[in-house]
Amino acid sequence: MIIDQRFQIWQDSNKAHVKEDILDVLTRLKDTNGNPLMNVKEIKAQVLELMFATVDNPSNAVEFAIKEMLNEPQIMQRALEEIDTVFGRNRLVQESDLPQLNYVKACLREAFRLHPLTPFNVPHESVSDTIVGESFIPKGSVVLLSRLGLGRNPRVLEDPMKFKPEHHLKEEGGEVVLNDLELHLLSFSTGRRGYPGVKLGSTITTMLLARLLQGFSWNLPPNSPCNDFNEKSGCNLFCTVPFFAQAKPRLSEGMYS
Repeated sequence: MIIDQRFQIWQDSNKAHVKEDILDVLTRLKDTNGNPLMNVKEIKAQVLELMFATVDNPSNAVEFAIKEMLNEPQIMQRALEEIDTVFGRNRLVQESDLPQLNYVKACLREAFRLHPLTPFNVPHESVSDTIVGESFIPKGSVVLLSRLGLGRNPRVLEDPMKFKPEHHLKEEGGEVVLNDLELHLLSFSTGRRGYPGVKLGSTITTMLLARLLQGFSWNLPPNSPCNDFNEKSGCNLFCTVPFFAQAKPRLSEGMYS
């Protein structure tokens, strides 16, 4: 409904409605003949993809990260110590602070590794004959990479089913990033079909987890067992059991206004 209304506004050349946003950008795109480049259905598809990538993926990763950290209190405590040591409790974490939150980002990478949103990456087609390992892949083959196979491979990681952020901390102390060009995990896919908004997605995801950890003390509800990590079968890996936790403010009242 909103997209249909916005499209009609631009069709009627009434552009003074509100401050321009992504819908306006998509609606006013023109081809070389001056005709609309996208119709309403195509705009809806683009918006749906953006919403899926920038809402479902970050929120799913953060939910799994907090669930895992609640089951491992020492991990939660170390993440809180990093946040409090670097920023204290008198100001909120900002985007410019994120390079200093290596352990928090390592927790997110571990959530992406163990609990990817989908079991496979976007299909890729080989543009030429090639050999990967000992396998010959002819030109034109459609290749799917298993996110679960990469992230939970016991030949690569010891205790691959254990949530361990240390898997991603570098001995030399380099910055931890959510994207992985070495294909140890496929959080944002890769190559020409890789997610173009990887920087935005990484920032949103890290900010969300950092603010939730900084702003609230998280605990399991009374008499509650550890979080269940059974995942739905099929095309996605959301939890079958809803996530329940108690969140209490841990900052001064003025920080929330």
